[in-house]
Amino acid sequence: MIEDRKLVICVGSGGVGKTTTAAAIGIQAAMAGRRVVVVTIDPAKRLANSLGLDALGNEEKEIPKEKFTEFGVECKGSLHAMMLDTQTTFDELIARVSPDEATKDRVLGNNIYRHISDTLSASHDYMASEKLYDLHECGRYDLVVLDTPPMKNAIDFLEASGRLSRFLDDRIVGWFLKPHDDGEKKRGRSLLQAPGAIVYKLLGNVFGTDFLDEIADFFLAMKDLLAGFRSRADAVSQLLRDRQKTRFVVVCTPRSTSMEEARYFHRQLVERRMPGGIFIVNQVGRYGQTQRGEDMRYLSEPDRLWLHAQLDDQAEPPQVVAFVEKLESHFDRSVAMACDDRRAIEGLNGFAGRQCFVAEVPRLPDDVYDFDGLLKIDEKLFGKNKSNTSNLAVLRP
Repeated sequence: MIEDRKLVICVGSGGVGKTTTAAAIGIQAAMAGRRVVVVTIDPAKRLANSLGLDALGNEEKEIPKEKFTEFGVECKGSLHAMMLDTQTTFDELIARVSPDEATKDRVLGNNIYRHISDTLSASHDYMASEKLYDLHECGRYDLVVLDTPPMKNAIDFLEASGRLSRFLDDRIVGWFLKPHDDGEKKRGRSLLQAPGAIVYKLLGNVFGTDFLDEIADFFLAMKDLLAGFRSRADAVSQLLRDRQKTRFVVVCTPRSTSMEEARYFHRQLVERRMPGGIFIVNQVGRYGQTQRGEDMRYLSEPDRLWLHAQLDDQAEPPQVVAFVEKLESHFDRSVAMACDDRRAIEGLNGFAGRQCFVAEVPRLPDDVYDFDGLLKIDEKLFGKNKSNTSNLAVLRP
């Protein structure tokens, strides 16, 4: 995945660590010598700081090489990061599919477009797919790592590329353009003479004829962009299905809801013949088995005696007993949760089958908010970072 792919897309529900995982994958690929850009949706400011940046914006920013050497690792390639700006991305899309400058200016300056773009730009999954395609096509990077937005419906991102072209279907555009002769826009009053006169008259009475002019002008201009939107949607869809270039990574936690969403997304990838097959399970409990593989449900007697010995000089015996009992209770809950995590992961392995790979990242003591924390995640996914290339095949299923 790190050596060969052009696109790595991290998908999953909210709060499972997609942004952190995407950043960690980007770091590993940069150390391996690739030119990498990580695209995030709405990262916490501390993540930007952990990469050595004050903030992330719509322009790609390079992570200083000194950030790598500070932690004793070498960056043989380069690492850039950016945060998706949906409004700017939409404007850039209009500019790219416009057949000429006049059409571009006509659309961008239209009040109806400004309103609709505000609404559509809130659809982060659509804009993420567009930015992904642009960064892949620009030629500046060997690998693009995308942190997709949290999705209530897992298939939103997979179907996002054709959303605008479906909205601008010929039948919809044609209905609005019926009042025009030979595509020439007339005054809004002429709309009242169309077959849909009742609707237009109502709109005219409520919003005025200037509003009707804006609608007519918007759809006339967008009609010229239909071919460009469709061609681009086909190209994005083809790229997402290209097994030589693209890999989807399903990120989840061992919690039941997250696991179910991961299974659902995997099924959607399989149905659409999109290249998946990798699961990363974050926040996995680290305890629950002895070195012999036996379930460890209770605090062992030697550990209990050791705790008493350490605390005897610090408090009265009743307080020590009460404190140790609280520790035991907390330990038991942690072990029970870790055992549940293990069963959930075994269930995921059984569901995914031999063609898939399930990687685990243990629950760390603190949130990951610095470069050192990202390297710790890399170590769990790819192995030790002493050699930048010795562990690159770990994630190959």
